[in-house]
Amino acid sequence: MEKKAKIVEEVQITEKERIEKINNIFDFKEEIEKSKNESISEIVQILLGGAINLDASDLHFEPREKDCRVRIRLDGVLHDVLALEKEVYEKLLSRLKLLSGIKLNITDRPQDGRFTVLLNNLEIEIRASTLPSKYGETFVMRILNPKNLLFLEELGLREELLEIVKREIKKPNGMIIVTGPTGSGKTTTLYACLRKVNKPELKIITIEDPIEYRLEGIEQTQVDPEHGYDFANGLRAIVRQDPDIILVGEIRDSETAKIAIQAALTGHLVFTTLHTNDAAGTIVRLQALGESPVNIAPAINLAIAQRLVRRVCKKCVKFEKPTEEEREKIKKSFAKIKKKMPPFEKIPRAKGCKDCNFTGYRGRIGIFEAFLVDDEMEKFILKSPSVAQLREKAIEKGMVPMYQDGLLKVIEGMTTIEEVERVASQI
Repeated sequence: MEKKAKIVEEVQITEKERIEKINNIFDFKEEIEKSKNESISEIVQILLGGAINLDASDLHFEPREKDCRVRIRLDGVLHDVLALEKEVYEKLLSRLKLLSGIKLNITDRPQDGRFTVLLNNLEIEIRASTLPSKYGETFVMRILNPKNLLFLEELGLREELLEIVKREIKKPNGMIIVTGPTGSGKTTTLYACLRKVNKPELKIITIEDPIEYRLEGIEQTQVDPEHGYDFANGLRAIVRQDPDIILVGEIRDSETAKIAIQAALTGHLVFTTLHTNDAAGTIVRLQALGESPVNIAPAINLAIAQRLVRRVCKKCVKFEKPTEEEREKIKKSFAKIKKKMPPFEKIPRAKGCKDCNFTGYRGRIGIFEAFLVDDEMEKFILKSPSVAQLREKAIEKGMVPMYQDGLLKVIEGMTTIEEVERVASQI
């Protein structure tokens, strides 16, 4: 049932020794500079291999008036690498378009493509996208490295929340919704859940846009709107395939919401995502899509919201006593919820070294908030509460908001107050 897009070409990385030397942005720039007089194929290898070695999620080429800026996204933040001469970029763009199956003669409209990189016996899929701009076509590559797939225990869920999630994903029916903006790790969380529940006796089918990673033992299908195969049509077909568990990549419209909720109410466990700012916004968003509280309340088992914060670099982190202002801020924040503030003496400070590109951070971890829909919450949802009322009720029932979950990770030495405040707002 898996619908595979055609992979036009594979890039075999042969420059492994050079690539393994790339441990930071400065090494990356140096190796690319060295390769400028080499063949375009070797430049492509260094660019892709170096980005993969640095665990970058995206590689950006942005043409300007006199050159082309190259940037990579590390831990959710873009970093300038270097500027390529226009002539070099034009040759590079042609090569990358050929690899991606993108038409060379079309420059006035966006195009999408994909190809595979083979590095150390690992297949890494690259999603490519072009966009017309003032000084030429911008080119962005999303790097989908299978080694970034995590297990449920590695996401950063607090112990009590991890136990709740483990319990809820074992249920035979209902809906588990993960919310957050683009790039907040929703797909990683859902894939981790699927890997946890995947057993030979269960039929699991997904419908995604696009399929980001291949999961062994799970049927995956990809939407194709040009041929009328969207989430709603795909979901209708999936329900007829006798699945036990369904993953819907995203609920975007009323029809998909209706079918997903009906599936959850008729004996299927449904995993899906929504674009909302917090967990409480899930209910109101589904109502805005046309679903009634009478259906929403009994269908949802668990609503989770998440963001990703950068971890402090282990090689250069310093632990210092918090200022009085910081201590008071943490204390006041926990006074608003039921969770007790753990005792702490010191908190981490991001310093910066060559290993972390002088950012003070390396790697990321999730911060979460979630509420269960038990009998009491179900009755409350039937009253069509506002987002603020629902959030207040969830906190009253013990929900730890994302901001406080982030502060717990600060106290545990994983990240900094500044990083938590960058991605999560205070309540």
